[in-house]
Amino acid sequence: MSRIGRKPVVIPDKVKVECKGDRLSVNGPLGKLDLTLPALLSVEFGDKVVSVKRANDEHQTRALHGLYRALINNMVVGVSHGYSKILDIVGVGYKSEVKGKNLELNLGFSHKIVFPIPEGIKVT
Repeated sequence: MSRIGRKPVVIPDKVKVECKGDRLSVNGPLGKLDLTLPALLSVEFGDKVVSVKRANDEHQTRALHGLYRALINNMVVGVSHGYSKILDIVGVGYKSEVKGKNLELNLGFSHKIVFPIPEGIKVT
């Protein structure tokens, strides 16, 4: 059995998970995400947990088992806490700053790198 796939996904209080047919939807304070499950996988709901079950032990099904459990877990994290990335800039003279809707990076090139910040993304 898949090490990742056999672990249940814990559902926080503010998150609602529904499955209609092969369509899984996750609703939370930060949005709504949908996922279509393959025919070889099914979802079982427990007390504040969701478990992914597979139909057989074929190699491809085992791979999908772990993948879809991880996707569902990422969906739950995304609608409840959101995602964050930390960029660590190390070096003398390297710096970054937010100017308006752009991120300006000085990374040792002869010019500044100007990166437009996409809508819905918060840069601090």
